[in-house]
Amino acid sequence: MRSPSSRHIRRRAVLRQSDAIIAGLEARLEAQTALIREQAASLAHSQKIFDRSSAAARIGVWQCNLADQALHWTDVVYDLFDLPRGAPLVREDIVKCYTEASAIELHAKRSKGIAERTGFGLDAEIVTAKGNRRWIRITASVECEDGVAVRIFGMKQDITEEKILADQTRYLAEYDVMTGLANRSRFQTKLAELTADADDRPPLGALLLVDLDGFKQINDTFGHVAGDECLKEVARRLQNACAGVELVSRIGGDEFAVLVGPELELAAISELARQIIDRLGRPVDHGGRALKLGASIGIAIHEVRSPSDLLVRADTALYAAKSAGRNTFRIFKATEAAAVRNPRAA
Repeated sequence: MRSPSSRHIRRRAVLRQSDAIIAGLEARLEAQTALIREQAASLAHSQKIFDRSSAAARIGVWQCNLADQALHWTDVVYDLFDLPRGAPLVREDIVKCYTEASAIELHAKRSKGIAERTGFGLDAEIVTAKGNRRWIRITASVECEDGVAVRIFGMKQDITEEKILADQTRYLAEYDVMTGLANRSRFQTKLAELTADADDRPPLGALLLVDLDGFKQINDTFGHVAGDECLKEVARRLQNACAGVELVSRIGGDEFAVLVGPELELAAISELARQIIDRLGRPVDHGGRALKLGASIGIAIHEVRSPSDLLVRADTALYAAKSAGRNTFRIFKATEAAAVRNPRAA
């Protein structure tokens, strides 16, 4: 039997080496395939978590190619606009969903962001395809290539509930819950604004303090429910009588204040006071019973810059009106102030 030649031995060695290399490559390929499957599973899981989190938080991702204005949305953005998922998107049509004020602000911020190659943020109001009003928070970043803006992208989030809560919080802070009028805090803020220094003529014409006559007797005789109904009716009548003024507010239990702009002359302010007294003096119906109220008004013409001084003058005039027999008004006069003893200022 002939022994294998050295050539055959070398060939077998090469084949064994090749088999080992192939086996090693196959093992590496299998390991890489397993890693890819693992990464794909992890990516799918992450995508699933993202999609669920995005849906729960009502946050969607959007993109707009600046060359052709082509839009690309994730499902949540379609949901925000009440559009079928995957439906064709035309930016001109989408912009029409924004209210006029939001559309103007969006255009300005978007244009500036693209020009400066930065981005922007915006809370905007939309009316969806189904007629639902929503507030969305938009965040945007601009992508550039060779210094040229080519794409804008970001997120859109439904903040309607947040907006409603903020509006409710602000309302409770600034308005009287019972009557719907501005409260004392809102009145003081507005008074300070209107009496601030101005280069041209003052933005405030006068302050009218309105105090109800006979309210305590109604409250004591018929109870707080009747008193509350009277206050609500007084607020309605006061708002109707004072259409166009700067502010109508309830600043105390049965005390109201009216801020009048500079467009009304003294005669018009006096006529307004007469109308208020006339309207508030009409009986209030409560369960078939006519409840009788009245009103006294103190007026301070805006001649001083200090809100506190204006309040003191109006309060002094109000006391003078009550001293004159109630159901009337008085305008503050500096010459008469010393003769009037105002217990509120004591």
